[in-house]
Amino acid sequence: MTITVAGNKKDVAEGLTVAQLVIDENVETPQYVTVTINDEFVESGAFESTVLKDGAVVEFLYFMGGGQ
Repeated sequence: MTITVAGNKKDVAEGLTVAQLVIDENVETPQYVTVTINDEFVESGAFESTVLKDGAVVEFLYFMGGGQ
């Protein structure tokens, strides 16, 4: 199946979970990453049970604090 990850199309195996995609993509500081699938946020506790579907658009987001 084909998904889009951070704007790049990728062929991946059926049944791929968000948790495995985070590992496969070598996501930096995975404990702090937020994931969206088709612009919907995925709870971090659901990464293991969320299976990606053909055509999914996945983004990895990091929220930064700071400022004055």
